[in-house]
Amino acid sequence: MPDPMTDDLLAGFTPAQPYTMEAAATAPSAPGVHAVLDSDTVVYVGWTGNLRNRLRQHLTGNRDSSVLYQQVGQLLDTPSQAATREDIARWLGRCEVRWQETGSPESTKEALVLALKPRFNRQVPKQRP
Repeated sequence: MPDPMTDDLLAGFTPAQPYTMEAAATAPSAPGVHAVLDSDTVVYVGWTGNLRNRLRQHLTGNRDSSVLYQQVGQLLDTPSQAATREDIARWLGRCEVRWQETGSPESTKEALVLALKPRFNRQVPKQRP
């Protein structure tokens, strides 16, 4: 069941859609913030200067170029084998993605991470007094 607080925080974002290369291709090549949701729970929030490229990079990148890719990989790794690109893309494909174009993506991301504390964001910004 969707969380009303999350819905309020993401009110200016696009509707949720499956996180696939097709969805990434529809994102604008503009600055913005993106949120990845797993079962209506925000698991990652990121900002970028080019939404389309960044969303693609999360799906096809590597562990050095994407915190999300790295974190999902670690989740799927087993003691005997590292998760493959296909494993990571498949896991992300069962998630949903939303985004919002904004001229201040860093501050928007920071506010969302503070409010939602997504599991795959490595660092939660410190609240300012």
